[in-house]
Amino acid sequence: MEWSITLLHIWNFIKEWYWVPLTILYIMVIVTILIENRNPTKTIAWILVIVFLPFIGIILYFFFGQKFKKDEFFKRIDKNHQKIINEKWAEMDQFVQDDLDKVKERIGSFSQVYRYLNNARVAYPATNNKVKLLTNGEEKFPLFLEALREAKDHIHLEYYIFDEDHIGNEIIDILIEKAKNGIEVRVTADDFGSPKLNKHQSRFDGTGVEFQTFLPVRFSSLANSNYRNHRKILIVDGQKAFVGGINISDKYINQNGVISPNNKVYWRDTSVMIEGDSINSLQLHFYLNWMMTEGKKYNISDPKYFYSSKEKNDFSTVSFGLSSPGSDLHSAMEAMVLAITLAKKKVQLCTPYFIPSDEFKTAMMIAVSSGVEVELIIPKEGDSIVVQQASLSFLKPLMKRGVKVYLYEKGFIHAKTITVDDKLAFIGTVNLDYRSFMINFEITSVIENTTLLQQMSAQFDIDKEDSELLNIEKWENRPWYNRAFASICRLLAPIL
Repeated sequence: MEWSITLLHIWNFIKEWYWVPLTILYIMVIVTILIENRNPTKTIAWILVIVFLPFIGIILYFFFGQKFKKDEFFKRIDKNHQKIINEKWAEMDQFVQDDLDKVKERIGSFSQVYRYLNNARVAYPATNNKVKLLTNGEEKFPLFLEALREAKDHIHLEYYIFDEDHIGNEIIDILIEKAKNGIEVRVTADDFGSPKLNKHQSRFDGTGVEFQTFLPVRFSSLANSNYRNHRKILIVDGQKAFVGGINISDKYINQNGVISPNNKVYWRDTSVMIEGDSINSLQLHFYLNWMMTEGKKYNISDPKYFYSSKEKNDFSTVSFGLSSPGSDLHSAMEAMVLAITLAKKKVQLCTPYFIPSDEFKTAMMIAVSSGVEVELIIPKEGDSIVVQQASLSFLKPLMKRGVKVYLYEKGFIHAKTITVDDKLAFIGTVNLDYRSFMINFEITSVIENTTLLQQMSAQFDIDKEDSELLNIEKWENRPWYNRAFASICRLLAPIL
């Protein structure tokens, strides 16, 4: 009886005074956000989430927004990475300057993009490359599988999504077979993007395949879910590489140009196959990310990991822009911004998610106001309602300036590409949003090749035919509640 009376008193006390500890908690969380000195826009976004989503906002912040010590962790890693990178640059300096001179002769001021990436010690430019544009999974995977089957020394694979479906299991079987034959096979899969494979990684036990989960998400490390390795890279024998937006999954493969039975929608995406000296930069960055896992260290200085060929084919200049959460240098975004500001004729952009940084949005506006034709393709229907609506909220000021916006209707456009004046192409994993620019581990290839750029321009025209041209009138004629919802979603843009 006494216990029940005591519990009743406690319950009444809690009902009357619960707001005191809750208020203290709210104040502590908001103060924590303020003293983290984030981007002001992101700070305001998180405060709005916490204030207008009581309790739920705090949970979201704890899981996905709180920095913990993760930023410092990544910054320490970035410093160690820079030491290794600087050593490699010292070896390559003479060749780099020669290549910069060559590319300047070919594309003039656009060579500044390569010079920027080199001076920032991100990836040096290499002119000795062959490149092949790969549209959709049906073009990529036959060559992808062929490269794996032809591997003679090592396979390095780093992917965001690696599904255990038909194409995924076919790739796994090849990896296991190659490892059993004495070939080095190193695989990393992002824990957030490939949860099933990471859960079933025991299938690699005893096979010789070195498999590692990138930034495992456990109860004790839930903040890892906010830092995703969104890169999609395959390197075979240091001689052939694949980079782009196409993950390892059946849904990326359309059959005979139509929707695959495995798909709910037609999937439009882009990757590139590379052969040449630029693969050496990829090897280096694969190694740096591998060393962030528990994988066994290997000798990156071994010549077998680097491209070597007696042929010197000055067909294509290739470099890479990167994003990583520990770096203050957002080289993928900055290289794109630089290229757009150098444009004289046209800029064509494809992205599934459009939540641009202020710098990127300003570059687009300056370009179109300078007389450059700027065209953007995004999906008409995205795979996330909130992200899609947030994307739409950014379009009106751009369209007012003269940017042409197309909504892709044939299916879901997942390609992450930019072309500038038919001189420079970006193909990679970088969406045009805050997350890709600032938070995720991302990569984009930066390519100078006349044939590839012509192919990309032709594909862009095809994609435009499969799209609806959006204009100010159509945007404003949408129901008021749709526009209001888009504006609300925009408030969350910095944290999406």
